Amino acid sequence: MNKKLFWIFTLSSAVYFTQGIEGLPSQGLFYYLKETLNFPAEKIMIISSIIISAWLVKPLIGYLIDNFFNKKVWIFMALAFDIILSLWVGLATLPLFALITMLILNSANSAFRDVAVDGIMCVEGKKYSLTGKIQSVQWISITIAGLFTGVGGGYIAEKWGYRMAFLALIPVYLVVAIPAYFYKEDDAKQNKPPTTLLLDLKKLFSHKKLLIIGLFIFLYKFSPSFGTPLFFIQRDTFKWGKVWIGVLGSISTVFGVIGSLLYYKFSQKINIKKWLYFSVFLGAVTSLSYLYYTPVTAVIYDVIYSLIGMFIFLMVMDFMARNSVKGLEATSFALLCSMSNLSIPASNLSGAFLLPVIGLKWLIIISSLTSFLCLPLIKKIE
Repeated sequence: MNKKLFWIFTLSSAVYFTQGIEGLPSQGLFYYLKETLNFPAEKIMIISSIIISAWLVKPLIGYLIDNFFNKKVWIFMALAFDIILSLWVGLATLPLFALITMLILNSANSAFRDVAVDGIMCVEGKKYSLTGKIQSVQWISITIAGLFTGVGGGYIAEKWGYRMAFLALIPVYLVVAIPAYFYKEDDAKQNKPPTTLLLDLKKLFSHKKLLIIGLFIFLYKFSPSFGTPLFFIQRDTFKWGKVWIGVLGSISTVFGVIGSLLYYKFSQKINIKKWLYFSVFLGAVTSLSYLYYTPVTAVIYDVIYSLIGMFIFLMVMDFMARNSVKGLEATSFALLCSMSNLSIPASNLSGAFLLPVIGLKWLIIISSLTSFLCLPLIKKIE
């Protein structure tokens, strides 16, 4: 591996590790909303959807990154703002509205870092035919970070609460700046003709194949969510402790890493379109399995589905990267990611709406059936 590829892999790994470790306060925040403020599951799901709103405008972020400064500068700026926000949330007692605002801004910084490093992945990955391998390394890093957020997040939530978790993120933000400094980025803007956001978006939205892929990705990822109600069952019915929930998350993360390693090995050999087709049916079956949810099956599902889910997730991400538009890699990949990210609040909000109306059992059944919405589009993907 040459020196440039080393820093590409290192930077990609570091940024995604940071993105994963930013889940450290999530358990503390959940317990604060559930057990201090006594919010019901559907209200927490709505707040979660609001916090990630910045990820829905990733094409705009991609346009800024493709056309102003360079990707390294955006990563540095996001890291600087992250340090400021983490200090603010960690040291100050904030009212709920201010806390949510800080969480939205922190999520926006994460989105800028994500789009910037994904732009690097698309440009350099397509150049060296390594998009799948780079993404595997990225998601191995983010899942390894999950080991720390699982056990560490549960322990911090038990002992100190979410504010300490935010302060613990600051050293990570400082360390990730090191590979960003050493990566040498080519000046792709040097010979690029003048453009505007409207021109770039017009080019993307007139790209028929890209739009079909975007719609497919949204429908592929969308299903009314029932994850938060299951978390309530773990706490209120199973009587699981915070640390055990964290440990289980870490065990599942290990299997997620295995899924990433498997995709790293086979990413250049599989027929992605064929595998996407079969994964739709697999997703429907796994959703239905949650109709039988016990302390034993909860552990089994978390472990097995983490491995399978990570392999399939990376396959979808690789598919998106391979179909990014030349010259607009950050923007086009961000557009596809936005379609994917849009499915998250859509899933949360639809789940939050349906849960009190039809109950958990029928919510799971409907979630399973929506898995098939994307099937007609598979034939249209070249």
